[in-house]
Amino acid sequence: MKILVPVKRAIDYNVKVRVKSDESGVELSNVKMSINPFDEIAVEEAVKLKETGSATEIIVVSIGPDKAQETLRTAMAIGTDRGILVKTEAPTDLGGVEPLAVAKTLKALIDKEEPDLVIMGKQSIDDDSNQTGQMLAALLNWPQATFASKLELSKGKALVTREVDGGLETLSVQLPAIITTDLRLNEPRYASLPNIMKAKKKPLEELTPQDLGVDFTPRLKIVKIKEPAKRQAGIKVESVDALIDKLKNEAKVI
Repeated sequence: MKILVPVKRAIDYNVKVRVKSDESGVELSNVKMSINPFDEIAVEEAVKLKETGSATEIIVVSIGPDKAQETLRTAMAIGTDRGILVKTEAPTDLGGVEPLAVAKTLKALIDKEEPDLVIMGKQSIDDDSNQTGQMLAALLNWPQATFASKLELSKGKALVTREVDGGLETLSVQLPAIITTDLRLNEPRYASLPNIMKAKKKPLEELTPQDLGVDFTPRLKIVKIKEPAKRQAGIKVESVDALIDKLKNEAKVI
């Protein structure tokens, strides 16, 4: 079985994101970047499947500038076998390469590589679109199981437990399929130093959008990005009656 795992280079989740002074986007200069956390979970799940003998090869894919090679090398240090970088200088964060363009790019790569399973993060933490997996499944006409918190493979099928508003739902999907990962699927491992060194020697192929016949021209335009309003300080009240009065007449929530 061959597994394809898309990953995205995003602002590290520990970094406090700052909006540009002209409100056109967020500051990326001198900001720590790392693999998108949901994608890291997808990489870990694919590696676990390989370790149990369910998979034979894992291909990791990213779209971005030269620096996205670091993201691919991180995934290869965790345990993936080879990488593909679709190189573009277009910004890949907010307002950059849009989900539909990403889905079309992945479809072209899937047509080329013919994987049996695609495992990907449910969303990236920069634009939070949560659209690429669903769009990719539609373009390929493959079954999909989103927000996976548990994954088991057996006899050409994937048994996926997914989180829904009412609790947990279990789906059985025929392979090939698209699986998107949620936070509780696994705990990603740290890459060891020997594996980091080995990852430098693993094959990494570079392609362009033109090679795959995909147009990255954006269809949406971001008008303005603003930081959320700062939370106002609370107040103390002397009695329950005073609290009810303020909730009713000032906050108007009762």
